[in-house]
Amino acid sequence: MNEMKRVMFLALLSACGGTEPSTGTNHPVTIPSAAPSASSSATSPKDGPRVDATPLPSASVKPNTNVALPPPRPTTLPLTLDRKRSEADAALGRGDDAFEKGELTAAEAAYEEAKKLDPKRAAGAIGILRVKMANLNLPVEYAGAKGNKDLDRLTKALEKELKREPECGAGQAEYGRALLLLGDAVGAKTALERAVALLPNEPEAHSALGIAELATGKVEPSVKALKRAAELDPGNGARRGNLATALLMLGRVKESIAEYEIAARLADTDARAHADLGAALLSDGQLPRAIGEIKRAIEIDPTRAAFHTNLGYALQQEGKMDDAIREYREAIRIDALFASAWINLGTALARNPSTRAEARRALERAKAIDPTDPRVIENLKELDELEKKSASDRATKK
Repeated sequence: MNEMKRVMFLALLSACGGTEPSTGTNHPVTIPSAAPSASSSATSPKDGPRVDATPLPSASVKPNTNVALPPPRPTTLPLTLDRKRSEADAALGRGDDAFEKGELTAAEAAYEEAKKLDPKRAAGAIGILRVKMANLNLPVEYAGAKGNKDLDRLTKALEKELKREPECGAGQAEYGRALLLLGDAVGAKTALERAVALLPNEPEAHSALGIAELATGKVEPSVKALKRAAELDPGNGARRGNLATALLMLGRVKESIAEYEIAARLADTDARAHADLGAALLSDGQLPRAIGEIKRAIEIDPTRAAFHTNLGYALQQEGKMDDAIREYREAIRIDALFASAWINLGTALARNPSTRAEARRALERAKAIDPTDPRVIENLKELDELEKKSASDRATKK
């Protein structure tokens, strides 16, 4: 399925500034797999996510992870709410169906037909622009297409069409999602609020609004929107996972775990779902379960450095230092620019005086990757103090 029409994931969290790096030689860091590429947003599970907001009260009713759930609803927002109203509406419906199946050529042809049948309406043109955006194959992450001239051009064309037909809820949603990719969180939020007002029963509109809220730093409103999306589409694992990630940012760990458990059950072969659950379990100190989930993620996809880093952290917490170091080295083998793996390796090696020279090299490598990372600076300071203390102890013994 084309990236532009899929449920947007909270990999966007890495751009929202919702977490604070953990520091200190005795506190290895872990990267939630929902944001594997953003090492600067790492946080120690022991410390938990930190947000500049008062946590919401925990829900009194937790979701039942064993109840049968309906199949996921379509992610394509309808360009017509009444396919029988006219021939143009019927063509729009065929376009929506084809787009949902990933048949973009057929979708564009149907939207072209709708445009010819009713040129006064903007819906057909909006559908064509929807297909053109999907054909760009852009990454689904906040500001992931910032500066992309093709998307910018199509977004401006979409804005023009919406001036002709501002009541097109699907068009407002497509416009808002495009603005998210371009890095305009405020504009996206405005458009997506309109989309939700026009399509209050469409989970994708609420889901996209939730991500826009996060992109503007509003975690609590994001939880509200993402919860509504999950209520409307309870069998969609991605929506449950998005809600779980936002809950984790607010420190509502138990609720987050319950949602991640549902997401993992709905997508048992999805490595990300198991890794996210594992990271949440780490936040709750449930080490054996966390290790099991992260190992399952690695079994499905052994090529993700973040998974190995998180497993290393969990093993280190269990006191299995050699196993932890092995996982950190594997993460570095996969991605030598993954700063958190170097930092975690350094924190593990620093515990043994005989490997502190290698620990320093690991931390210096992390510093070379990102000289401004406060975790590296703090860990190097603590390593200096450890070495001074060791030198002082040796001098005293003499």
